[in-house]
Amino acid sequence: MERLPGFRDFYPEPLPNQDVWSADARNYIFEKWRAVARSYAFREYDGPPIEPLELYTTKSGEEIVGQLYNFTDKGNRDVALRPEMTPTLARLVAAHERNYKKPIKWFALPQLFRYERQQKGRLREHFQLNADILGETDPAADAELVALLIDVLRAFGLTANDFVVRLSSRNAWQEFFSARCADSAKAFEFYQIVDKLEREDPKQSGIKLAALGLSLTEVTDFIKAGSPTQELNAVVQNLSDRGLADFVKVDYNVIRGLAYYTGIVFEAFDKKGEFRAIAGGGRYDNLVKLISGGKANLSAIGFGMGDVVLLELLKDRNLLPQFDAKLHAFCRIEDEALRGASLQLIQTLREAGFALDYSFIPASSDKQFKRAIESKAISTFKLDRTPTGDLLVRLKNLRTREEMTLIPSEVGNLFRSFGAL
Repeated sequence: MERLPGFRDFYPEPLPNQDVWSADARNYIFEKWRAVARSYAFREYDGPPIEPLELYTTKSGEEIVGQLYNFTDKGNRDVALRPEMTPTLARLVAAHERNYKKPIKWFALPQLFRYERQQKGRLREHFQLNADILGETDPAADAELVALLIDVLRAFGLTANDFVVRLSSRNAWQEFFSARCADSAKAFEFYQIVDKLEREDPKQSGIKLAALGLSLTEVTDFIKAGSPTQELNAVVQNLSDRGLADFVKVDYNVIRGLAYYTGIVFEAFDKKGEFRAIAGGGRYDNLVKLISGGKANLSAIGFGMGDVVLLELLKDRNLLPQFDAKLHAFCRIEDEALRGASLQLIQTLREAGFALDYSFIPASSDKQFKRAIESKAISTFKLDRTPTGDLLVRLKNLRTREEMTLIPSEVGNLFRSFGAL
């Protein structure tokens, strides 16, 4: 029986083949995401993987249903696997925002699901870092999110030579459109055309723009001019003060096709142009009000970074570490009369935070030593008794080949000297 198309199996390293994904690499990404988000004083939240279908249609309209894993549950409720995290965040914040000091700085690592065509960098499920700031309208909040995005990517060893964050403004595009088209209802259609300019045949883009009374030339001229708004200047200056100016540029090619963005928008791209956007986000000041039916109203800005493109990029740049499962020690039980005492010592050391393994069943000394080597153990040890009945630990450091004899209470201090695994 095989897995469903567009989904992934995660195996421990070493991987059996190239058709599966690394659980170790996934955990490595999660650890970096969490560490950097927490360094920015973001707090982690989560929500259910299944939500009422209405949560997504309220935000995005009925057309989103075709992209969802949705069904009617046994309680006759229309539900869907979550395709994104922002509606859940808006629901959570709307329900209890009075209990939290503003601004609210939260992050999540959800698994998301979309029923859509598979392509490079896009599957039917992925994990994502979502980071959002709610309750602050100043561009300093926008700069904080962009700085977090930059530092997350830097934490993986990526530099200004590897990626750039392209900053844009929906307000600037809104002014551009309103000055040329009186029908505000067509603004979202216009945004989607601009969002696809770099991926679509210019002739087709020109036809679509002409239907709105616009020309491709005036749109591309506006992009080339790239005159930053006051809010964009504030963000760029903020990032420059942090020493991060080399990681950003104002680029009106970015507009973000989603309808709910209201201000600054941004996307991170690899500079070689070989991958889809690494991350993207922007300001969405009206979503909490929409989701809550007007009961709560908080400005917000956030971004999402998926694991699929990020992992492809890290592989391409040779920035993934070796994922070897290491042990502080492998306990060789060569005398079955000492198995009970060996298990007691193993348990004590594990409770102290050390990683150990041993053979469940009797095995030859050579076989146990071979298993220790395969397990990347730093050391092996076995118990022995003195003629007076006292327990001793015969330990061998596999890195230095040094052999030593200790009493059981000394082993933990020795393991601490090995450092982090």
